Amino acid sequence: MKVLKNDVEIGQLQYLDKNNSNSIFARVYKYVDLRQTLKLKSKQMSSETLIYLIPAMGVIALLYTVWKSNWVAKQDPGTEKMVRIATSISEGAMAFLRAEYKILAIFVVCVAILLAVGGFTNENSSPLVAVSFIVGAFCSGLAGFIGMRVATKANVRTTNAARSSLGEGLNIAFAGGSVMGMGVVGLGVLGLGTLFAIFSNVIGSGPDEITKVISIVTGFSFGASSIALFARVGGGIYTKAADVGADLVGKVEAGIPEDHPLNPATIADNVGDNVGDVAGMGADLFESYVGSIIGTMVLGAAFMASPDFLDNFNGLSAILLPLVLAGVGIITSIIGTFFVKVKEGGDPHKALNLGEFGSAAIMLVATYFIIQWMLPESWTMAGKSYTSMGVFFAIIFGLAAGLAIGKITEYYTGTGTGPVKSIVKQSVTGSATNIIAGLGVGMRSTAYPIIIIAAAIIGAYMLAGLYGIAIAAVGMLSNTGIQLAVDAYGPISDNAGGIAEMSELPKEVRQRTDKLDAVGNTTAAIGKGFAIGSAALTALALFAAFMTAYNITHPETIIQSIDVTNPFVMASLFIGAMLPFLFSAMSMDAVGRAAMSMIEEVRRQFATIPELRAALDVMSKNDGKEFNTWSPEDQATFEAADGKAEYGKCVEISTTSSIREMVRPGLLAVLVPVGFGFIPNYIPGLAPGTNALMLGGLLAGVTISGVLMALFQSNSGGAWDNAKKMIEEGFEVGGVKLTKGSEAHKAAVVGDTVGDPFKDTSGPSLNILLKLMSVVALVIATLI
Repeated sequence: MKVLKNDVEIGQLQYLDKNNSNSIFARVYKYVDLRQTLKLKSKQMSSETLIYLIPAMGVIALLYTVWKSNWVAKQDPGTEKMVRIATSISEGAMAFLRAEYKILAIFVVCVAILLAVGGFTNENSSPLVAVSFIVGAFCSGLAGFIGMRVATKANVRTTNAARSSLGEGLNIAFAGGSVMGMGVVGLGVLGLGTLFAIFSNVIGSGPDEITKVISIVTGFSFGASSIALFARVGGGIYTKAADVGADLVGKVEAGIPEDHPLNPATIADNVGDNVGDVAGMGADLFESYVGSIIGTMVLGAAFMASPDFLDNFNGLSAILLPLVLAGVGIITSIIGTFFVKVKEGGDPHKALNLGEFGSAAIMLVATYFIIQWMLPESWTMAGKSYTSMGVFFAIIFGLAAGLAIGKITEYYTGTGTGPVKSIVKQSVTGSATNIIAGLGVGMRSTAYPIIIIAAAIIGAYMLAGLYGIAIAAVGMLSNTGIQLAVDAYGPISDNAGGIAEMSELPKEVRQRTDKLDAVGNTTAAIGKGFAIGSAALTALALFAAFMTAYNITHPETIIQSIDVTNPFVMASLFIGAMLPFLFSAMSMDAVGRAAMSMIEEVRRQFATIPELRAALDVMSKNDGKEFNTWSPEDQATFEAADGKAEYGKCVEISTTSSIREMVRPGLLAVLVPVGFGFIPNYIPGLAPGTNALMLGGLLAGVTISGVLMALFQSNSGGAWDNAKKMIEEGFEVGGVKLTKGSEAHKAAVVGDTVGDPFKDTSGPSLNILLKLMSVVALVIATLI
C-alpha cells in the first residue's frame, strides 16, 4: 500500500474516494486525519503539561531543603558552652531579620499599592503586577529566612563534627549550605512557575495575551530585587560594622584574636556572617536567578510573532525554555550534592569542585537535549536567522565566561598568588603602601573580566541575538542551587571556627574549621565570578526587555536604538555612570558610622569592666605560653572574665545601625529610574518618547560603571583579606618572617578593614543595583 507522504496526496485521495466511505482509501484517510488531530492536541497538551510541571520542580527543591534541614537538626550540637554561644548567634541573627523584615514589609505594602493604582489607571498595565510584586518579595524574604535558620543550626554542629573528623565537618557545613541553595532555586521556580501558570490560564496564552502575562510576572522580579538590595546592603553594613570593631579594637589594640570570647564584638561578628553572607547572598542570587529568567521570557515572547517559529508548544517554547532549564538545574544540583564527600586527610576543595563541576557537566548535556526538544531547528525574525544550536552555544559562552571570570578572580584574590604577595610585601613599609597596593590590584583586576564579558556578549548575540545574551545568563545561573550551596558553606565554616575559638576547644579543631573555611574562600571566588558575569548579562537582557516592552505598548514612539549623540541621552548616561559611585559612598559611609559606634562600645567595655581588663592583662603577660602553663592565679583571673563581655549591646548596635542606614541606598535604586521615566513627560518642549530614551541612557551608564566598580571593589577587598591571612600564617619577605603581631600584620589588618566594606557591602550590592534599576524600568515600561 502506498504511504501517504504529504497533504497533497491526502487531498487527492479524499477527492477520489469521497463518496465511498467504506473504501480502504477512505479508512486510511480517516486514520491519517485522526493522527494529525491527535498530534495537534498533543502539542497543546505538551505546553499545558510543561507549564504545570515547572512549579513541581520547585516543590522537589523545597522537599530537599526539608529533608536536609531535619538531618542537620538531628546532629549533635556539642558541649553546653558551644550550645550557649550558638544560641546567642542564632538569636542575634533572627533579631536582625525580624527588625529588617518589619521595615521591608512597610516598603512592600506601599510599592504594591502604587503598582495596583498604576495598573487600574493605565490600560497597558494591570493591578495584578502588585500581586506578583508581593509574591516575589515574600519568596525572596523566605529564602533568606530558610537559609539563616539552618545556617545557625549547622555552624555549631560543624564545630562539633570537626572535633572528630574533617570529613564530618564538611558534610554538615555543606548540608547547611545546600538548604540555602535549594531554598533559593526552589522558591524562584515555584513562585515564577505558579504565577505564569495561573495568569496564562486566566488571561490566555495567545501572542497578545502572553505578552500581558509576562508583563504582569515582571512584578515578581521587582519584588525579589527590592528585598535583595535591602538585604544585601543591610546585611553588609551589619557584618562589616561588627567585623571592623572586632578587628581594630580586638586584634590591633588589645592583641587578641577576633573570635576570642573576651572580645565583646565577637558574637555580633559571627551574627554578621549569617546576615551578610547567608541571607544577603541568598537574596542576591535569588534576584539574579529570577531576573535572568524573566528577561529571557520577555525576549522569547517576541518569537511568537514569527510565522516560521514552528515548535511543539504553541509558540511558547522560547518563553518556557528558561523556566525548564531552571527546573532541570534543580535536579542536576541535587545530584551534584551527593558528589561532595571527603574522608579524613582528603581535600575538601576537590570534593566541592567535584560536586559543582560534575553538576555543571550533567546540566550541559541535559541543556543540549532540552533545546533540541523544545526549539525549532531554525527560524527567522526581523531579517535575522536563529538556530537551536545557536542558542545552545550561546549558553556555553555564558558558562565559559562565568568560569573564566571566577578563575581570574581567584588569581587576583587567592592566597599565595602574585597580586596578593605584592600586597604582603608592601605591608612591610606600613598601612599606606598596603592600601596603595590593594587599590592597584583591584583596578588591574577589572581588565580581563571586562574583556571576557564583552566577548560573551558579542558571541552570544552573534549566535542568537538578544535572546542569546539573556539565555547565556540563564545558563550561567542554571546550577545556582549547588553554586549557592558552596557559597553558603563558607560562612557556616567561618562561624564554626569562631565557635571553636570562643568555646576554647583544642587547637586541632580550629585547624580543621580553618581548613574548611579556607576552601570556602577559594570556591567563593568562582561564585563571585558567576555573580558579576551574570549581573552584566542579566542587566543587558533586562535592558533589552525594557525596550521590547516599551515598543509593544508605545507603537507611536518606538525605540530602535539609544543614540548617544542625543544630549538628553548623554546627560542620562553620565548620571547613570555616577550612581554606582554615589551608592558605594552611601553604603561605605554607613559602614563607617556603624563601625565607629561599635569601636566605641568595645573600647568602653574593655575600659570599664574590671574582669575583662584583668583578663587582657594576664593574656599579655603570658603571650606565647600555653594556658596550662600559666600560674593558678592568672588562670583564675582569666576564667573569671568568662561571660562578662556584654555581647548583646554590640549586637544591638549593629542591628540598629544597619536597619537605619540601609534605607537611603535602597530608595536611591528605586526612585531614580522612576523619576527618569515619568518626570520628563511634564517638561514642556520635549519630544514624545524622550523619557524612554533618557531612561535607556541611565541604564546603560549604571550598568557599565556598576560592573567595573563591583569588580574593582570585590577583588581589592578579597586581595587585602588574603594578604592579611598570609601574614598570619607566616610569610617570609627579605629573609624576615612576618607573623601575627608584627608591624606588617598591623598594616595588613588596616588594609583588610578598608577592604571589608568593599568586598562585603558596596561591591556585592552593586550587582543588585544595576539589575534592580533595569527591573524597575521594565516594570514601568508600560506606564511611562
